This record gives sequence, structure tokens and C-alpha cells, in this order.
Amino acid sequence: MTYGKYRGKLEKFFVNLRYRSDRRTSYYFGESRHRYFDDVNNRVVDIFFDKLAFCHTIDFSGRLELDNPTITLSDLLLEKMQIVEINEKDIKDTVIMLREHEIQNGEKEYLNAQYVAKLLSNDWGFYYTVTTNLRKVKSYLDLFTVLSDEDRKDVGSKVDTLLKAIENEPKSMKWQMRAKVGTRKRWYTEVETFKH
Repeated sequence: MTYGKYRGKLEKFFVNLRYRSDRRTSYYFGESRHRYFDDVNNRVVDIFFDKLAFCHTIDFSGRLELDNPTITLSDLLLEKMQIVEINEKDIKDTVIMLREHEIQNGEKEYLNAQYVAKLLSNDWGFYYTVTTNLRKVKSYLDLFTVLSDEDRKDVGSKVDTLLKAIENEPKSMKWQMRAKVGTRKRWYTEVETFKH
């Protein structure tokens, strides 16, 4: 993730590192995403500008300075949980993230339940996908035999804490109106994927 104001500098940077720009990605996604390939070492760098827009949109305005060297844990969690057809790898990543980090109302090294709940309180579709996936994470805990009982208890408790914070956050009128329609209307953006 980076801000769009740095878009022009990135291509020069990666070309100097002998990466090849993926023109197809730039064409398809416009100014919101670039990809660069290192054909010698078989590496791909995928860069998003300002927002991550897949099944749901995560806006990073003013958030990239909150933690480093990655985006915040809250945004990492949302990045995983916004996937409507979530796979086992993303569930495992989420379990690891929850096991390794505490939930507090801060950003550095914490999952900020207050931020997540506030964000979802204005978008029923995003709320529905995230809460559905958090419940799925909890339901998978017994399937991961590498986890100890303590691990399962810890992660399950953190999922419950997140869900409680999300449910307790007052919902906007927009959220309430969309909730009445529910899943009778598609609540997410269909994502077209393409290979390298």
C-alpha cells in the first residue's frame, strides 16, 4: 500500500531494480493498482494506491503512518475478512494474527476493535462479510490440530471480543436501510482475477 501521490516515483524505482511493469494490471485497474515482475527471481510486487478495492473497499487515507513496516493489524485483518469466498490460507493467517496480538483501542501492534466496529457500522455489506468470516474463523479452530487448547481458547475469545464490539457499535441509517434488504441483493463487488 502507498498513497497515489507516489505513483510516478514507483515505476522508476522498480525499473531501476530490474523489475518489469505489468501493463495489463495498470490498464485493467487504472491508477489504483500496479504490479511489477522480477523475471529472474520469479517475484511479484503488487502495489495498491490509497484504497484496497476487492469484495469491499478499505480506504487507507491517513492510515499508512499509523504503523510500520506494514499496514496496521486492523487493516490486515480487514484485508483478510473482506474476502467473500475466503479460503483456508486466509483463515489460517487470521488465526495466527489473532493468536499473536492483543485487541485494544490502539494501532501499533494491536487489533483496534473500536476502529473495525466504527468502519463496519456504516456499511452493512462489509459488516456482513466480516462477521460471517470471523464466525468461520472460530468454526475452523478445532480443525487445526497444530493448535493447543490454549490457542483455541485465546483465538476464540478474541473473535468473540471483535464480534461483540462490532455488534455493539451504533449503526448508521444507511446501514439499517441496507440491512433490511439483506442478502437478497448482492452486498459485495465481484472480483475478477487474472494470472501473471
